[in-house]
Amino acid sequence: MRIRKATALAATVLALSLTATACGSEDSDTNDNGGSASDNGGSGSDDGGDAGSGGESLTIGIKFDQPGLGLLTPDGEYKGLDVDVATYIAGELGVNASDIEWLEAPSPERENLIMRGDVDLVVATYSITDARKESISFAGPYFVAHQDLLIRADEDVTSEDDINELTLCSVTGSTSAQRVKDDVAPDAHLHEFGTYSECLAGLENGTVDALTTDDAILAGYAAQPEHEGKFKLAGLNLSDEFYGVGLAKEDTDLRDQVNAAIEKMVEDGSWAEFVEANLGPAGYEAEAAPEITETD
Repeated sequence: MRIRKATALAATVLALSLTATACGSEDSDTNDNGGSASDNGGSGSDDGGDAGSGGESLTIGIKFDQPGLGLLTPDGEYKGLDVDVATYIAGELGVNASDIEWLEAPSPERENLIMRGDVDLVVATYSITDARKESISFAGPYFVAHQDLLIRADEDVTSEDDINELTLCSVTGSTSAQRVKDDVAPDAHLHEFGTYSECLAGLENGTVDALTTDDAILAGYAAQPEHEGKFKLAGLNLSDEFYGVGLAKEDTDLRDQVNAAIEKMVEDGSWAEFVEANLGPAGYEAEAAPEITETD
């Protein structure tokens, strides 16, 4: 979790306080955190004005282009299951929704965002894998999806063998793209783009035969009004994808707090409400909330 940056005035007060301490003064105004006399790290004024308006906040990485999961709408709102889950977790960590900074987390950049410290958490259809856990940690999981294909409504794909004959599209850095190349259809021609929206455009104009990723993501796209009647899911269960919350490696304290928040979200019924509100309109039938596994 982050502390908002103090103002220049607060920094000046801090510098003067440290100088006084260095001179041997016994009346230092600094607190144990090296800030000013104000508890919120501001200038020490009683009225809590701009100079003293510090407070805890979170920067959370989400997808901006996944309907039903993580979407930045044209009017500037953030919507989707991942947004609701992240907001709930933030609340359990003592951070108001208004104090969340949302940052776009494209699939190939998620680990980099965490390792650089650009974000505190990533809640972005982020499948838990051993390879990813070499550089970051996870809490959760909070959802289980399955890899599938999104195809044009007048076409059918009935088996994994059929996939080898297709031109596929997925997103660079996703587990779906890697699995297609390694396990599912090594002979298929695979295009990899930065976002699923680019893949969707290729599916619509006929340059690719199918978009492959998790079924929950595909259902969200298929349910959009502008895509009504154009696409459908093939109905192939190609994998189990357990979505976790990405965070800095070895940050066990934060991991445990996030796990506790997820457990509470499931127990109090909020999780089921979020799933129904965001994925129900697409006709998606989600599995029950998975058990927490990321505890070591």
